[in-house]
Amino acid sequence: MRRIADGGRDGRIDMLVEILFYAFATVLVASALGVIVARNPVHSALGLVVCFITSAAIWLLIGAEFLAIVLVLVYVGAVMVLFLFVVMMLDINLEELRRGFTRFAWLGWLTAGVIVLEIVGVVISHAFGVDVGRGPLPEPPGYSNTTELGRVLYTQFAYPFELAAVLLLVAIVAAIALTMRRRPGYKAQDVSRQVAVRARDRVRLVQVEPEKRA
Repeated sequence: MRRIADGGRDGRIDMLVEILFYAFATVLVASALGVIVARNPVHSALGLVVCFITSAAIWLLIGAEFLAIVLVLVYVGAVMVLFLFVVMMLDINLEELRRGFTRFAWLGWLTAGVIVLEIVGVVISHAFGVDVGRGPLPEPPGYSNTTELGRVLYTQFAYPFELAAVLLLVAIVAAIALTMRRRPGYKAQDVSRQVAVRARDRVRLVQVEPEKRA
């Protein structure tokens, strides 16, 4: 009887996980469409934040807690803030971007078609004997995916990890250089001139004769 009860409880848990997966997947697809179709780049960035958060929730469902936390802390908390800063400081000409949108629309439709074909292939592959519903195998009680990921990342993939860090640093420097470029109406401070200011060059004392009341 206990085994039957445990089987029924596992079935309810699996059903709940499946419902949560489809709910998060629906939000993820909707926010991804919002990133593409939004005309304002700030709205696109906010849609991308929703994509990251729902992706982290899906990773939690499959037991990848470390990756989910990193996705929220690093991408949502740091990278997206920097991205929004760059978008708002670059003074992007939206009219010019919309003018060249139709020129590359075919590439976007081609990429979307390939992704749709892949999803359809995964869905119908079960009819050809491929088991796509098998979940990850249960791990032992003392298993930690954070420890395993750190061991692989800092031993086998140490050099690619350092290279990725250098590339991110170069991207940040390039973003700052783009935001500080000269453009019409740009105002910058000249610190050396501010320090060299003298009082007699900026302040003039005028002696005014007092008026006599009649």
